[in-house]
Amino acid sequence: MYRRLFSLPGTRAFTAGNLIARLPAGMFSVSAVVMIAGSRGSYALAGMVTATGLAATALAGPWIARLTDRHGQSRTAVPATAVAVLGSVALLLCVRYGAPDWTLFAAYAATATTPNTGGMSRARWAHLLAGDTEALHTANSFEQAADELCFMLGPALAAFLCGTFFPEVGTLVGAVLLLTGILIFTAQRSTEPPPSPTPKGAPPLRVPGIPPLLAGFVATGAVFGSMEVATLAYANATGHRAVGGAVLALQAAGSCAAGLLYGRLKPTGAPELRLRWCLLAMSALMTLPLLAASTLGSLPALAAALLPAGMATAPTMVTAMTLLQHRTPEGRLNEGMSLAVTGLLLGIACGSAAAGWTTDRASPTAAFWLPVAAATTALLLGVLSKSTP
Repeated sequence: MYRRLFSLPGTRAFTAGNLIARLPAGMFSVSAVVMIAGSRGSYALAGMVTATGLAATALAGPWIARLTDRHGQSRTAVPATAVAVLGSVALLLCVRYGAPDWTLFAAYAATATTPNTGGMSRARWAHLLAGDTEALHTANSFEQAADELCFMLGPALAAFLCGTFFPEVGTLVGAVLLLTGILIFTAQRSTEPPPSPTPKGAPPLRVPGIPPLLAGFVATGAVFGSMEVATLAYANATGHRAVGGAVLALQAAGSCAAGLLYGRLKPTGAPELRLRWCLLAMSALMTLPLLAASTLGSLPALAAALLPAGMATAPTMVTAMTLLQHRTPEGRLNEGMSLAVTGLLLGIACGSAAAGWTTDRASPTAAFWLPVAAATTALLLGVLSKSTP
């Protein structure tokens, strides 16, 4: 299945460039926290700076994607990436030379122009595989597995670089990788979807069936955000803070493996029905970390539970992304993909905040109820939303 995908001319080149550009997505926030906290001695400041960048990305992402749909990926992504790279370099210099705190917020906010690399890659597959539902399902599964892989490797690479060399190197390497990857990706003109100066149909937010789907992305993002904070807090509470990231990576590993396996299956039935089954499986499997933390009370048990829990997330994301591609009007696919990412980022921020509050007010174990609640909410949204053609 995957060999068939990459036998298409130009697909290997644009995938390689996109993976290089996508890796820094998991590096920048970790690098910024290490760099700012190490220089200014304040994790609170580091957290506020990264939260500002997240909020700015949520606002700028759909706007950048809309320009991409209208003017093409190559004409939009390169200048947008250049602005983002300048923002990263400015942040590095401000930290290095002790600039006032407000400059950190301004510099990191500029990185919000980073193009949605995963969305652009999915848009290329949708263009190349138009009408081939089975091949598009496999391509979306590969893209989801690639997302998980980058978010496993990115933080580990950033932590290694910052700890081995100097605190600013993680941001510097991330900026170089981002620019290099985008230049390689956009150079592959033969696979680029044609621009749509006058897109057909209404904006995605006004299309029936898309708003409830985006609400589901918010709920799914809350699963990710709350699980991350709950796991790290639980590891810290059990005296194993250093291995918290490795334990959490098992969830991403399970999701990556499941995504690749899911891509080899032939999709059957309506995508709405498949999504509901995936959401049901995710809701059920999210109870495993809760049970491991509350009944067994050991970090190894939690680690063992996170692996199968993560296996439900990739099929859910693949099916939801495929359904979004079907519902998004022609000429607005990059915008639709960006709105999905915006929903995920919003959900991650809300889930992280809720899990942090629950950990402080109750316990890390109690915070594991939040992924269960968020997954159940996503399931209810999927069941209650009406199917659309």
